Amino acid sequence: MPAIRHRRRSIPALAALAAAVAAPVLLTATAAPASAHPRESRLAKELVEGVTARGAYRHLAKFQQIADANGGNRAAGTPGHAASAAYVHDTLKKAGYQVSYQDFDIYEAHTKTERTTVLGPDTRDLATAAFTFTKSTPAGGLAAPLALARVDETPGCDAADYPAGAFAGKIALVKRGACTFVEKEKAAAAAGALGVIVYNHSGTTPVRGGFSSPADGVIPSAGITLADGEALTAAAAQGEVTVRLDLDQEHVKKTTRNVIAETRGGRSDRVVAVGAHLDSVPEGPGINDNGSGSAGLLEVALKLAEEGADKKGKGPANKVRFAWWSAEELGLLGSEHYVAQLSQKQKKDIALYLNFDMIASPNPVQFVYDGDNSDNVGEGAGPAGSAQIEALINGFLDKKHKPHEGSDFDGRSDYGPFIANGIPAGGTFTGAEGIKTAEQASRHGGTAGAPYDPNYHGAGDNLKNLDLGAFDTNLDVIAHAVGTYAESLRSLGK
Repeated sequence: MPAIRHRRRSIPALAALAAAVAAPVLLTATAAPASAHPRESRLAKELVEGVTARGAYRHLAKFQQIADANGGNRAAGTPGHAASAAYVHDTLKKAGYQVSYQDFDIYEAHTKTERTTVLGPDTRDLATAAFTFTKSTPAGGLAAPLALARVDETPGCDAADYPAGAFAGKIALVKRGACTFVEKEKAAAAAGALGVIVYNHSGTTPVRGGFSSPADGVIPSAGITLADGEALTAAAAQGEVTVRLDLDQEHVKKTTRNVIAETRGGRSDRVVAVGAHLDSVPEGPGINDNGSGSAGLLEVALKLAEEGADKKGKGPANKVRFAWWSAEELGLLGSEHYVAQLSQKQKKDIALYLNFDMIASPNPVQFVYDGDNSDNVGEGAGPAGSAQIEALINGFLDKKHKPHEGSDFDGRSDYGPFIANGIPAGGTFTGAEGIKTAEQASRHGGTAGAPYDPNYHGAGDNLKNLDLGAFDTNLDVIAHAVGTYAESLRSLGK
């Protein structure tokens, strides 16, 4: 799961980078329509009984082994990710699946210089974080007066926040929040700003923002701390403040790949799509984030291959498509590329999308994506059908007497591009860098006041730092949802 970078309703659709890769097929002949199919509960039950944390753990161990042999990570565009993709591909092929790769280009950012200097009698340097895929400043930096974007409920998000003529030839100072960094940057550039500095809305660290690709970096962009931003704002309100922004960043083009597999049988206009991202961050092996979701999908896919045919050789009523995305940690690039290259009919044929990202956090809370917006937090409800997906998962967890709570569709994982295209979505995760509350600890166990995953995006995200109980619960959730929707979409009104 990437760090907070952009909101779901603002997720941009990427232009198609390559021709559509034909989805692979496998296993058995088309089954009868779901409305006449007698096996809805049987397949779900068999999959739940068949998958185990012990069985899926072998995939986690393999991902750890791959990371250990490849510089400690499985990041997109690296040998560690390529080996992970090959493992998933070959494992499913041996099980009878026909599997394909979907290649696409990504860029890697290497920052050489990131510095903000306040010029004047009391010259000083500020803690600065260059935005990923920022445009570099001229050699030696860019010196210009600051201009303050309006601070309101949507600071620096639209043209009204940049008074006409006030930003030409200056560096815009903008507060973080409410819209994407791309939107802030483009609005500042449209007002004539030479660069943009975004200050944080909380905490003591600089904003670590970024864009999806170098094409989004139209002017030099960087982040500073809340305290420094407020100090600059106060000083600029009293008179002109000049700063030097010095950014030097190299962008290296690489190729990475998604792994896609689907059942031969089932209606192709009623596709059940299930996904997890396979890449880690460069800082660690990514065993919880997101080896756990990847391993869970792989184990369920293997069990579906075993259980998916009845004595007459008929498979599930609906086509099931499994996907292991790359470059999620760079901004959902793999899933965005996949959805962008689909035709309108292919998008319409996807009945729903299930996402599983971080399902074995060491200090877990059982989160279920809030499809109906019953929590009334953040982004609102998902597309029609998302509420029913949430209800299916919640009902299963209730039956197992597993406590759970809602989680907003905040755009931080691969459901984002599907939701942006009107496809109902749902799924689970067990928490990232957020802090567990006392109430959560009383319901779910674990340690209050500590992160759900203290090893998030770090070298400690390894086999030693998992909650296998949470992993087992979420494996059952995946199995139940896949088994149910593979046989019937009645609960979605289809």
